[in-house]
Amino acid sequence: MYKRARRRKVADINVVPYIDVMLVLLIIFMVTAPLITQGVKVDLPKADSEPLDKDSKVPLVASVDVDGKYYLAVGTSKNEPMSAEEVATLVAAHLEVEPGTPVVVNGDGAVSYDAVIQLMVLLQKKAGVPSVGLMTDSEEKK
Repeated sequence: MYKRARRRKVADINVVPYIDVMLVLLIIFMVTAPLITQGVKVDLPKADSEPLDKDSKVPLVASVDVDGKYYLAVGTSKNEPMSAEEVATLVAAHLEVEPGTPVVVNGDGAVSYDAVIQLMVLLQKKAGVPSVGLMTDSEEKK
């Protein structure tokens, strides 16, 4: 009888399918990333200011556009216009769940000073925000 030659077992992992999957995922993320960016278009005032600490939580961004409409960006929420009272109520609810979250106001440079101040006062009085920051563009972007 013939003796059958025993095949040696291969213990290597075939990584080619994993590379293919990673490349497909990379392309998907590259295509969808620009579509995910949201925000209200405002022309921020130019000023040389310090950025938020990298260790801080993601801030809540209350925005006022040039038409005086109010918006609130919380995570991946849609930016739909709302009243200032609704913004304050949503901020208060978010701060109950995650206290210590920074709150910043993103006001258009052409909006009236009164609209920004009224929003800040409402956030401090009604929502209980201890301190409200103001967003600016850096001087370098001029």
